[in-house]
Parts: sequence; structure tokens; C-alpha cells
Amino acid sequence: MEAQTDSARQAVDFWFDPRCPWAWLTSRWLLEVEKVRPITISWHVMSLAYLNSERDVSAEYAALLAESWGPVRVVAAARELHGEKYVKPLYDAMGTRIHVRGQKDDIPGVIADSLREVGLPQSLADYASSDEYDDAVKASHHAGMDQVGMDVGTPVIAVAGYAFFGPVLSPAPKGEQAGRIWDGVQALASYDGFFELKRTRTREPIFDPVG
Repeated sequence: MEAQTDSARQAVDFWFDPRCPWAWLTSRWLLEVEKVRPITISWHVMSLAYLNSERDVSAEYAALLAESWGPVRVVAAARELHGEKYVKPLYDAMGTRIHVRGQKDDIPGVIADSLREVGLPQSLADYASSDEYDDAVKASHHAGMDQVGMDVGTPVIAVAGYAFFGPVLSPAPKGEQAGRIWDGVQALASYDGFFELKRTRTREPIFDPVG
């Protein structure tokens, strides 16, 4: 059987903040879906720091949000200066270090090592503390968030003319199970009158080990 062409595959847009562990798990699930369903994923940044910039949050969360600007800004700068093709590899490299390897307390090191891994210049790390590409971050952010409303967070997925927050999963499903969950998520999200399906989380994020 011949492989399907890109034009025959369903376009899916995914918005993430590199610091969010739940977005990371959803992204790993979506990559599994891509193996068993005819979808093609496009990757976009959103910013939890920007989303919460005018909200009253705890001092601890405010500090985490302030630090989360760095990875988002670097991904945005890489996209603007070197092309969209670097968004996913850079997210993969950052996410593996932050979430799987537990390097969330060394964001400068994560950024430097991730740039090195994907073959981008170390000078891009300077954009972590620069607002030069914040307009690009905000434009990408709004492209996703305006479709679902600002009372949710990351991840956001858009497909076939509709968008939704989530799903929140732990651990990320694999193989055909990932595909069946995708089928169910699409069925719910495609109904214009569907808004929410939720239950209390009873576990922390469970990440696959580094291979």
C-alpha cells in the first residue's frame, strides 16, 4: 500500500509552552496518533507567562512564569530567524531535558544544550532575556488561544475548523490506543455544543524514560 501524501492527511495545529509538563505529554500522544491516523502536525508556541500576565497568582507560580519566557522566546526567535522546521526539534530537545531528564531548574543550560543538539547557533540563547520577538510569541499565542478562550491553558489543538484545550493525559497513550483516543476526542470536539469533560487528576505527569 502506498503511503498517503501530505495533501491526503488531516492538518492538525498544536500550541505548546515548553515548560508545561501536561502539554509535553499531549504532544507525545499526538506523535503516536500521527503513526496510526492520517494526520500531519504543525507546531506553534503559546506562552503561559503571557496568558497569566494580568492574573493574581502566587509568588511561586509568578517566579516560574517569569522563567518560562526564556524557552518560548528562543523557539520563537529560531522560527523567525531560521525557519519553522526548527520549532518541533527544538521543542523536542527542550522538553526532553525539562520533563524527562528533570533539568527544569537549569533553563539556561537546557536552552544551550538544546540549541547545540539541533544545530542552531548559541547566540539564539540571548533572546531568552530579550523581548525582540515577543510580538511573534503573542501572535502565535493568539492564533491558538483566541479559538478556545483565555480561561484555559496549554496545550491547544486545532483541527478541521474547530479547536480545544487538552486532552490532559498521563502517561501518553501508545499505538492504536492513542488512535482510538484521538477518534473520541475529535468526535466530541467537532460538536459545536460540546464544552467540557473533566475529572480530578489523581496522578502526576508520567514521562517515558530517555531511550
